[in-house]
Amino acid sequence: MKHRLLLLAVFLLTLLPLGCSASVAPEPLELGDEQFDAYFPLLEGKRVAIFSNQTGLVKAEKHVLDILVEAGFNVTAIFSPEHGFRNMAADGARVDDSVEPLTGVPILSLYGGSGGKQPSAEAMAMFDVLVVDIQDVGLRFYTYYITLCHLMDACGEAGKEMILLDRPNPNGHYVDGPILDMSLKSGVGHLPIPVVHGLTLGELALLAKGEKWLGAGNECALTVIPCKNYTHQTHYELPVPPSPNLPSMQSVYLYPSLCFFEGTVVSLGRGTDKPFQQYGHPAMQAQYSYSFTPRSVPGATRPPLQNQTCYGVDLSQVPWEEIWAKGIDLSYVIDAYTILKAQGKEQGFFRRFFDLLAGQTYVREMIEAGASAEEIRARWEPDVAAFQVLRKPYLLYPE
Repeated sequence: MKHRLLLLAVFLLTLLPLGCSASVAPEPLELGDEQFDAYFPLLEGKRVAIFSNQTGLVKAEKHVLDILVEAGFNVTAIFSPEHGFRNMAADGARVDDSVEPLTGVPILSLYGGSGGKQPSAEAMAMFDVLVVDIQDVGLRFYTYYITLCHLMDACGEAGKEMILLDRPNPNGHYVDGPILDMSLKSGVGHLPIPVVHGLTLGELALLAKGEKWLGAGNECALTVIPCKNYTHQTHYELPVPPSPNLPSMQSVYLYPSLCFFEGTVVSLGRGTDKPFQQYGHPAMQAQYSYSFTPRSVPGATRPPLQNQTCYGVDLSQVPWEEIWAKGIDLSYVIDAYTILKAQGKEQGFFRRFFDLLAGQTYVREMIEAGASAEEIRARWEPDVAAFQVLRKPYLLYPE
C-alpha cells in the first residue's frame, strides 16, 4: 500500500509544469466590496447612501453604485469627496451638488456643495445606512479620509449606520514621517498620525473611533468588511487613478516625498504628463539640464509656474524598490532649497502650507538651519515607533 502511494505521489509531481513546486498557490486578494454575502444582508429593507467616487469599482469592472441599484437596493443619496464622483475635477476645485445621470440618484458634494464638508441634517435624513467604498493612498494629507471622518461624525450624531468596504493601502507597507501637531490641524491634516500611517481606510476608521479622536464620530455604528488574503506587505497596484494628479503608481509611491513641494515655490510637475514624478524651478538651470514646462491641463488648470520652463530632476524612472526602501525622502526639498539659497532666493521658498503638510514646524526649521534628511528623520522616528504601538490593536491584517 505504501509503495502504491509513493508511486502515485511521484506521478502527480510529474504532472506539474517544469520549474513549479508542489506548494499551494496563494489565495487571491478579495476586496471588501466583492464580498456581497457579507454586506448585502446588512442593507435589506434600508435606505442606502454611498460615499464613493470613480475608484469604487468592484473587481475593477462595475461601480458599486450600479451593483447596488441592479441588486434592487434603495439607493437614495451619493456623497462625493474632493474631485467629485465619476469625473475627476482638479485638486481643490469646488464641486457642486448634482444628479448621477445613469441612476438619477442625487449627488451631495462634500467638497464645495450645499453641505460643505459637513453633510447637512437634510442630507443625513435621506438614508439609514451609509456604504463607504473609496480608494485611499495612505497619506495624512490626502483628503478622502478627512471626508470620511466628517461622515463618521455626522452618522454618530444622527444615529446612522456606516458599512466600510475596505481596500488595500498602496503605501501600507511602511509608517513614516512626523505626527501631526493638532495646532496645525487643517484641510490636509485631521488626525494625530504620521504622514504615512500604513493603515487601510478601515483600520484608520477603527483607530480614530477607538482613540476617541472624532467627537460624535466616536459613537458611529461602524462595520468594516475587511479584505481577504491581504497583508501590509502586499503591493497593490491601483486599477483606477485615485485623483487627477496621481495618474500612475510612480506618482503614488513618490507622493509622500514630493507633496512637500506643494508648500514651496518649486513645481512638482502639475500641468505635465508626470505630476509627482519630477521637480524643478526656473532658477535651477545652472544645476540641471532636465526641464519641463507646466501648462493648463484638465485636472491642473492653474499649475504653479505655469508656462515657465522649470529645470530640475526627473524621478519617473526610479525603481519602485528604491522608492520603498527610502520611504519619505526630504533630500529633494533640501536640494531645491540649497540651490535657491545659494542664489539668495531662500526668502519665500517655504509657504505656510508647508508646515500644514509636514504637520510640524520643526521640519521646515531644521531644513532652514542646514540639517540633513537623516537628521530630520531621526527627530520623528521615536514618534513613529510610539504610533506603531498605538495602532496595533486596530490592525485587521498581518504586518
